[in-house]
Amino acid sequence: MAMFEFEVQHQDGRARVARFATPHGTVTTPMFMPVGTQGTVKGISPQELLDIGSQMILGNTYHLMLRPGEELVAAHGGLPGFTAYPGPFLTDSGGFQVMSLGHLRKIAEEGVVFKSHLDGSLVELTPERSIEVQQALGADVIMAFDECPPFPAERDYITRSLERTVRWLERCLTFKSRDDQALFAIVQGGIHSDLRQLSLDLTLPFNTPGFAIGGLAVGESKAEMYPAVDFTTARLPAEKPRYLMGVGHPEDLVAGIALGVDMFDCVYPTRTGRFGYALTDEGRLNMNSSAPRRDLRPIDEDCDCYACRHYTRAYLAHLVRAEELLAPRMLSLHNLRYLHRLVERIRAAIVAGEFDVWARAWGARYFGGELPQWFSAALEASAVQPGPAAAGTSPHL
Repeated sequence: MAMFEFEVQHQDGRARVARFATPHGTVTTPMFMPVGTQGTVKGISPQELLDIGSQMILGNTYHLMLRPGEELVAAHGGLPGFTAYPGPFLTDSGGFQVMSLGHLRKIAEEGVVFKSHLDGSLVELTPERSIEVQQALGADVIMAFDECPPFPAERDYITRSLERTVRWLERCLTFKSRDDQALFAIVQGGIHSDLRQLSLDLTLPFNTPGFAIGGLAVGESKAEMYPAVDFTTARLPAEKPRYLMGVGHPEDLVAGIALGVDMFDCVYPTRTGRFGYALTDEGRLNMNSSAPRRDLRPIDEDCDCYACRHYTRAYLAHLVRAEELLAPRMLSLHNLRYLHRLVERIRAAIVAGEFDVWARAWGARYFGGELPQWFSAALEASAVQPGPAAAGTSPHL
């Protein structure tokens, strides 16, 4: 794994800044990864992604294997050649679709059989097939095939699911053949600390190049989610990247980074932009409301994105009401840049040793006063250094 190096360079409490080297470039964490599910971040060109500071893009195994098929992507040299985005990619294994397409699938020990959402044809996705597709897609970071249980779910179901996920992890590692791809294992367990511990005990011995925290942001409240994030990150190896899957609201980035998370992804900034909302330090700005219609200020006077440098709130609100295509493009571009700027500001605060002060000031502005209990708890937990990572006993089930 010499081509994948992760080095923590600064730490303030549990929040940290690190350098993560991959075959397609070196990134700085913590970072937010825009989601390009079908090989494109909706409405945003690769050059625009580079211009706003994107470092790594996420693609989805399930969607790309159905359309256009991994063989065509491989014929372009993988996702960088196919999409013309030259930087690193991360691919989801398709495991999330095990949950989100619940009405269209059947789970067994061998894998999952789906009805394609495109034409209803039956599609089988196994650990081996997931890795085969991800190897053809050529992402720098690939994910082990897992099952993400829905919320709520019975404890017995979550236990059986996480044990099967570990067996699938072993099959993924056995099948994987490319040394230029880092396979991350995924820790499950829902919101239950004892099941998170069981998953950690079974997963950590595989010693993968990084670890993802799965099974969260699937319907539980933030008050339920963040104790699970706190518990898990405190027990993951300090020398490896930690990826909180499917999480990307601004407050989630601040709280997650406080607890030691390095990598995030979510469709939230682009989906929110398509719905006519802009992200700011004061919360979401609704461009469909009356307030911005005669406002001659940019969305954010401190933002350097194209939309903020060239357009007023009034003009963008006009585009939203007129249903012009430029509106979702510019709002999505701004929202992505907002999250990139957010983590840039966080990294600067960590380097300066001022993360807690910065985070509390940002939170007071964002939440409009008193911090939510779950957010305060994350900041308080950040100051407490965890003990050694939990040492699992057996990599086999």
